Amino acid sequence: MAPDNRVALCPGTFDPVTYGHLDVIARASAMYDKVIVAVVNLPWRKGGTVFSTEERIGFVRNATSDLPNIEVEPFRGLLVAFALERGAMAIVKGLRAISDFEYELEMNQLNRRQAPDVESVYLMASAKYSFLSSSGVKELATFGGDITDLVPHEVAGALQERLGR
Repeated sequence: MAPDNRVALCPGTFDPVTYGHLDVIARASAMYDKVIVAVVNLPWRKGGTVFSTEERIGFVRNATSDLPNIEVEPFRGLLVAFALERGAMAIVKGLRAISDFEYELEMNQLNRRQAPDVESVYLMASAKYSFLSSSGVKELATFGGDITDLVPHEVAGALQERLGR
């Protein structure tokens, strides 16, 4: 399918989905007619996940239910291949720090070699979420920290149930 400049992907593991992720998704939804939140089925660089693909998709769907132009789908394989399959012209990601930039610059160059028509679009993290990561949230949940202002309520409960000591 030819890329459509009104369709974008927001990819991620979303293990768990955080308010930082949701901020980027909401901002992307204001920029594009359709945003497909692409939930990685089998993450390559992070190992196993706390939540199954179906659970992560459910959390994202519930948290974005007020955004009518959001679709949530699992994917495996090359992100750019999935983007082309879905007709997306942009891959939208959030950047928090210089370490994110270094990784994303490399990924952008590799993706452009595979699919030159698919653009990478980066949104700077909102100040209140610039420190927020899924791994940090999981660590806090493991040791009984308060995560209620970092993730949606149902995610906080599920994390505390699954990881709490």
